[in-house]
Amino acid sequence: MIARGKVGAMADTAAIGVIGGSGFYDLEGLRDARPVEVRTPFGPTSSPLLVGELHGKHVAFIARHGEGHRLQPSEVPSRANLWALKSLGVRRVLAVSAVGSLQQQYAPLHAVVPDQVIDRTRGRTSTYFGDGVVAHIGFADPFCEETREALTRASERAGVVTHRGGTLVVIEGPAFSTRAESRLYQSWGAAVIGMTALPEAKLAREAELCYASICYVTDYDVWHDEEEDVGVELVVGNMRRNIEHARDTVSRAIETLAVTGECGCGDALAGAVITRPEVVPAATRERLAFVLDRYWGAS
Repeated sequence: MIARGKVGAMADTAAIGVIGGSGFYDLEGLRDARPVEVRTPFGPTSSPLLVGELHGKHVAFIARHGEGHRLQPSEVPSRANLWALKSLGVRRVLAVSAVGSLQQQYAPLHAVVPDQVIDRTRGRTSTYFGDGVVAHIGFADPFCEETREALTRASERAGVVTHRGGTLVVIEGPAFSTRAESRLYQSWGAAVIGMTALPEAKLAREAELCYASICYVTDYDVWHDEEEDVGVELVVGNMRRNIEHARDTVSRAIETLAVTGECGCGDALAGAVITRPEVVPAATRERLAFVLDRYWGAS
């Protein structure tokens, strides 16, 4: 399912994946970088994956919103993106996002590495399962703790004011929140608000990938009486200032991050699948072979 062109099969592998958000469309310092198009059972990816080497590790980068930022949050093909990363051998995924602040202490240009998430999306496909097979993953702690720690330390070393933990509210978009919604989320004690960490985090867990997100604050959403309401101009302006911090942080995290760990993300499906293998339709089993073959054997 991988269209490699002239690139050899052994070259098209990676251990760490990076998903770039708004404004983060490439990964500087990636040596011998080459685009790799991956055909997936879930349609095309947001963009070709850029595969190369950074700090002696094989890394795959994908632009979440596509080349030229052409995909709205609800249009991002997250199932295809994560399937493609896993197909290249990726085990850890570092995701970068722009967010709004819901509390005074999370100021624009700060970074937040969330440890919890609240799903306020609607209609997004958030599972690989269905069509004859049922699985219920554990999602109490939605982000990989080891990967979170690596991102947090890297951000601190990059000189960014970094908040360890906090709840991220993910809304459908593409419109920003109403003032009433923003104040509601603030009253819940949530830290920041964004549009893209879900369904990524859920799909990454199902794909048994270690996934964590670093969120860069661009604004105070619309709850703050003394700050400018969120708008594209404000977001883009602060987003550009955050990008260099994001690139530096991701690079530092890759340098120190072990490819494998003891977090348990790599065994997330153990005991989660309820359906008996013999009753699963052949087409569904083939589509899910990338995660089920290790438990059920090759069909």
